[in-house]
Amino acid sequence: MQVYLTSLGCRLNEAELQMWAGEFQREGMLLTQRIENASLMVINTCAVTQEAARKSRQTIRKLHRKNPTAKLVVTGCYASLEKEEAETLLGVDLVVSNAQKSQLPQLAKEVTEWQSMPYAATEPEEAPLFTRNRERAFIKIQDGCRYRCTYCIVTVARGEEVSRTIDELIHEILELQAEGIKEIVLTGVHVGGYGSDLDVSLYDLVVSILQRTSIPRIRFASVEPWDLHDNFFDLFKDPRLMPHMHLPIQSGSNKILRKMSRRCKTETFLALIDKARSVIPDFNITTDIIVGFPGENDEDFQLSIDIIAQAKFGHVHIFSYSNREGTKAAGLPEQVAAEMKKQRSRELHQVAEKYKRETLSTMLGKQQRILWEGHALQTTDGQFRYFGYTENYHKAYIELGESMNISNQVTLCEIIAVDESGATLVAKPIETLQANADSNLQLNIKQIV
Repeated sequence: MQVYLTSLGCRLNEAELQMWAGEFQREGMLLTQRIENASLMVINTCAVTQEAARKSRQTIRKLHRKNPTAKLVVTGCYASLEKEEAETLLGVDLVVSNAQKSQLPQLAKEVTEWQSMPYAATEPEEAPLFTRNRERAFIKIQDGCRYRCTYCIVTVARGEEVSRTIDELIHEILELQAEGIKEIVLTGVHVGGYGSDLDVSLYDLVVSILQRTSIPRIRFASVEPWDLHDNFFDLFKDPRLMPHMHLPIQSGSNKILRKMSRRCKTETFLALIDKARSVIPDFNITTDIIVGFPGENDEDFQLSIDIIAQAKFGHVHIFSYSNREGTKAAGLPEQVAAEMKKQRSRELHQVAEKYKRETLSTMLGKQQRILWEGHALQTTDGQFRYFGYTENYHKAYIELGESMNISNQVTLCEIIAVDESGATLVAKPIETLQANADSNLQLNIKQIV
């Protein structure tokens, strides 16, 4: 029996898929990336915006059209917030709320009535890990959030904070380490609040991971810029902690941050960045900014432009505010006109791209250990291009005259250029590259202009 897993939205949804993948495999099911081969399809939905909810419905319908005979299980934030609607969608056999997610494989088992097979009896050639994340694994460390930002529906959908124990997480990481995973990403709804229900902290968890595992590279998904231990950035003196964090600021205006019920001011946010870069000068900070939040005027918008210039973000995710029914912000006065939001979004993208180029330019001539991912792309001049990410999470590539499978390898390289797009670094290997012995390279032949 084969199961197809897919998700929309956040990295936490990806991490949950990965957990279910392992559970399904232990029950003797095979994972498939082909919808038509599946006996069971599971979609982890999103509802962070109205558009995300619409895409969730659209994806559910598409899955059923492509494989009408498979059992279809729907979970995630859309399924939790719009349960009755989800249950009426054609082809849906089971809706699992966020509160029931830990039971999803068992609930799906009851729907499909498959016969379990002991873990030891699974095929030896079966992929031990969810194939979409061959080089990097997402670790769900907690769920829920005790804060209520006025624009956010996710905290309503996910509920109160629930953390996994340190011992449980260490066990999962050791299993991934044994499977050859080079890099893990600690993810959750409120990562910085990890352990609030267990009388431990994110700092304690990271110390334990460093002491009790030897996983080579450790990253964090989005972390709210508060609740971090005073000495948190001292942890990055250990080279296994990758010098990059995604810290969402959402606005450069303290007035707007108050209206959003954010627990951080711009001055404390910038001080946090200074602290990180005092430990590692090339520490890469990426962020989120919402444009057009209710009450945002020209001065507030200019402050968002200013904070990009001050923080020198490596990348900025820019969102135009949209009303989400069920949030406090949906009822706020002074809603910003749609055309104004589009204009501000375009302008902010231009500013963000400028500073991203500048940040990438500071990497020229420096050495970075790059984790290579996926397969090669062949250029029009016959070279083979391999992509990966630096320690501080800048995308980079090398070009070689021959094809070889180097995925899931970490190689010391020198950064020699920023490519013409201004978004990717060009690297040159310092260490000798060797093809993986376990598999032959299947080239993704693509003309690169």
